[in-house]
Amino acid sequence: MKLNIKEADEPKKVEKKPAPAKVEKKEERKTEVVKEKVEAKSDVKPAEAKEAKKTRKDGEYTAKDIYVLKGLEPVRLRPGMYIGSTGVDGLHHLIWEVVDNCLDEAMAGYAKNIEVVLLPDNRVKISDDGRGIPVEKHPDTGKSTLETVLTTLHAGGKFGGEAYKVSGGLHGVGISVVCALSTYMLSHVERDGGAYEQEYFRGVPKGNVKKVGDSKKTGTTQTFEYDPTIFTGSDLKYDPKKILAHLRQQAYLTKGVKISFKDERVKGEVSSYTFYFEGGVASYVKYLVQSNTPRHQNIFSVAVEKDKIWVEAAFQYTQEMECTEESFANNIYTVEGGTHISGFRTALTRSLNDYARREGFLKEKDENFTGDDVREGLTAVVSVKIRTPQFEGQTKAKLGNPEAKNAVEAATAEGLSDYLERNPSDAKSIVENCLLATKARLAAKAARQTVLRKGALEGLALPGKLADCLSRKPEESEIYIVEGDSAGGSSKMARDRRFQAILPLRGKILNVERARLDKMLASKEIKALIIAMGTGIGEDFDIEKLRYHRIVIMTDADVDGAHIRCLLITFFYRHFKPIVEAGHIYIAQPPLYKISYGKSNQYAYSDAQRDKILKEIGKTNPVIQRYKGLGEMNPEQLWETTMNPENRTLLQVAVEEGHEADKTLDILMGEEVEPRKKFIQTHAKAAKNLDI
Repeated sequence: MKLNIKEADEPKKVEKKPAPAKVEKKEERKTEVVKEKVEAKSDVKPAEAKEAKKTRKDGEYTAKDIYVLKGLEPVRLRPGMYIGSTGVDGLHHLIWEVVDNCLDEAMAGYAKNIEVVLLPDNRVKISDDGRGIPVEKHPDTGKSTLETVLTTLHAGGKFGGEAYKVSGGLHGVGISVVCALSTYMLSHVERDGGAYEQEYFRGVPKGNVKKVGDSKKTGTTQTFEYDPTIFTGSDLKYDPKKILAHLRQQAYLTKGVKISFKDERVKGEVSSYTFYFEGGVASYVKYLVQSNTPRHQNIFSVAVEKDKIWVEAAFQYTQEMECTEESFANNIYTVEGGTHISGFRTALTRSLNDYARREGFLKEKDENFTGDDVREGLTAVVSVKIRTPQFEGQTKAKLGNPEAKNAVEAATAEGLSDYLERNPSDAKSIVENCLLATKARLAAKAARQTVLRKGALEGLALPGKLADCLSRKPEESEIYIVEGDSAGGSSKMARDRRFQAILPLRGKILNVERARLDKMLASKEIKALIIAMGTGIGEDFDIEKLRYHRIVIMTDADVDGAHIRCLLITFFYRHFKPIVEAGHIYIAQPPLYKISYGKSNQYAYSDAQRDKILKEIGKTNPVIQRYKGLGEMNPEQLWETTMNPENRTLLQVAVEEGHEADKTLDILMGEEVEPRKKFIQTHAKAAKNLDI
């Protein structure tokens, strides 16, 4: 998931210098429309409901308050319960659900090829060469099995029997949810010598399953178009990079299966990719660490069955300080981990401590490595295939099976014991990495305690350079982090002190990508930032103590300003990631130009906007002022263009793809020069008219 910069929402209307209203989550109007339709279909007749409304007492709760939803109505009424959101993430979740079905066929040993195609008009076609969904009449529903699977929640071949020994689509709702949330869905099945089709509209069949021809092939193809009354958002479109990352991941986890992707949305501009890997999770780890420097040569990997659970785990340490762990259950990415990752962590910590004690790296007086110590610089992938997975929530973010913990712990411990004995050089490098992490942790703890102790002696005073706001409500307070005393002075005069705080920084802060916590805490600028935010850092971090819900980075529109902005984003992402994930970090957008003509002034925030304004002005001779620094603006201009919630543009920093964000920050801010040089050469054309 990469770092995503998007334009932030602002309150609709403010007075001259108002405190911004708390941004409320937008309700989905279109869901309300669906609710009205669903209620009309319920067992309570309109006349009865009207009469009940007349005679009802306040607070009364009767049978008439119970609505019975039929078929796929629950999905359309509460889509977020099934796909997580009705924004761009939920949109992609439709693809994941259909791909999961294809992967289930692959894991069962019947499919060897899977293809995902983006078509024009927001349509997606996903196919596999598995057995094909049965089309004969289902004994329970009396309908075609294909129709039953596509239009009935919790209908599928994954609840019992021998059709699927392991499956990602545990709940049996995936494909029916996609059907419910699509205005067009065509299911095409080839099996038993024939080709069959059925079309659906918002989960309702438009006709019976019909045979459309003969076929010697087998497989299933689903083509669907999402319902625009359900999915909302300005950025609502399929992202090829997001899809490719997911498909690549699945190809690593499903050895020997070819997964293809095509983007045919633009006529004459078809792009296609194919993934096929034989190395499993070890190959995936090799891919994840490719831009970093490994601390040891051989990747640890284990692939074994324990108590009827297939366990695969692999890891390698790099010279980075961050830990990357990815876990999967039946090929489903468990973003919140679960029992399988807990078992891996337990085995890793215990095995490395046992080895370090036995080989004399840890003396009798030394304390054991902690979990954080053994995970510093770790890149690991854990995958289990289990017959009856217990996921928390329909989106399957976390695995809950206790037996998965025991299986992974046993498999990892046995495999790691053998690996350490067979690779003494690698073992030494790994243990030395843990020792270095332990030393840094103890130094950071001492430095953190010194900061807290000093703060206590000083009455926990805020930094002297901080011009705080009057409000003590975090939800309406915001802090501008600005570079230099000149910009700081101008912004202090421009701000609305009721809700806007200003913290000027002197020069460029420390590059935290190359520094441990103890070194960071020796920096006055970083210490001022930490104290101003109020959350603490490291083990003491508590996001509930955050003093401002909008932390705005405001730097000059030049190379130095961009560098300072990058340093600050690195600082927040590496040490205050929950603040970034909660959406509290913003980037201010000061204007680049002031265009004056007659008694009128206009501001341009880009070269393109400047040219557009000049074209609109026509033959008038305007005066164009290029701002190279915030300090060049007087307070009134700074307020009007950059700090007034009514006029300003803020970009919100969000985590979209964590691994890609880690990789990008490592390239830009890490110690390796060559990857950064390559990045600059690749993207040089995108940087125009830089002020150096």
